[in-house]
Amino acid sequence: MHIVLFDNKHRQKLYPLTQTRAVADIRTGILTNKERWEYISGTEVFVLTEDYLQPLYNDYVSGDILLIDASVIFNEEQARKILQIPSSYYVSYSKGFIAGRFTTNEKFDFAALNNLSFDKLINWKEEVTRLDYAWNIFQHNDAFIKNDFALITEGRKSQPIDASNTVINPDNVFVEDGANISCSVLNASTGPIYIGKNATIMEGCLIRGAFTLGENSLLKMGTKIYGATTLGPNCVGGGEIKNIVMQANSNKAHDGYLGDSVIGEWCNFGAATSNSNVKNTAGVVHIWNEASKAQIAVGQKCGAIVGDYTKTAINSSINTGSVYGVCCNVFGAGLLPKQFNDFSWGAEDKYDLDKAIADIENWKKMKHQTLSEVEINVLKYLYSSH
Repeated sequence: MHIVLFDNKHRQKLYPLTQTRAVADIRTGILTNKERWEYISGTEVFVLTEDYLQPLYNDYVSGDILLIDASVIFNEEQARKILQIPSSYYVSYSKGFIAGRFTTNEKFDFAALNNLSFDKLINWKEEVTRLDYAWNIFQHNDAFIKNDFALITEGRKSQPIDASNTVINPDNVFVEDGANISCSVLNASTGPIYIGKNATIMEGCLIRGAFTLGENSLLKMGTKIYGATTLGPNCVGGGEIKNIVMQANSNKAHDGYLGDSVIGEWCNFGAATSNSNVKNTAGVVHIWNEASKAQIAVGQKCGAIVGDYTKTAINSSINTGSVYGVCCNVFGAGLLPKQFNDFSWGAEDKYDLDKAIADIENWKKMKHQTLSEVEINVLKYLYSSH
């Protein structure tokens, strides 16, 4: 059986994260949904997304296919039930199709999802979390971290933690091989703390769970972390951080506050950049949704949703409920506008594509990576669509 995670028709509601990745590749908790299904199933998981993004992923073979909505986040017990779906059955709940199993002799594309048919229905009555909008990621991150922590640490033993640290509820802390933690406070009484391989926590950091620090990531001296926070692989954290999800390869390395936000890959926040996550009136925050072309109520707390490759200048002041698209160079005096479209250069100009690609390549060199031809083609596609 081949597991295929597909993007549903509402994928653009997760803008700007889905401009540059399939929904299955969005990090929630410790893992992406693709990684989560690979942990649970023990097999390779394939991805079906829009044509311009499909070259980022492996093709899958025909045969026995289990098709699963990538925007639905299951716990381990629920996922194992999905793996037992019989052939020709599909699963649906109040928000629609969840999964279905079928056999085919041919590959099918993103458009063909609308033409699939199944013989029998299974009504799913258990509660699941679906990523309808990008802000759902930080709103549910506490539960996501707890579920992932249980999944990937079960039956395993944490590496020892240096005696220079203060650890509260050590049974709820897991440290992978090669991680280095010095003279810091790890308080896991409010949720688990997971430290990835070769990650570093410098002296004087104050951490409250739930928290995950990805492989090769770094917390700089004196960082203050409030849960539920995820810093993905190859990230840098500093200053004050609360309830954010940073996908991977991004930096918030200096003093300043970042809270109740979702940050893409290859982003950089200039020194003293801070965001507002609550209105002065304590009223409901509304945020622009590109797919709906409307302002949508989020709740009392929402900072920023930031697309891949976007950077802010030093001393940037990010407004409550902001949305920054892909590859923006964000700067300006005072409180910044709440919306920057893809490839914005400041509030009024557009980033030159060749310069944008060259700048991204420079940033990737700093983390010993390169920009692939496939990634460049995705950027060219997005640029031409504006």
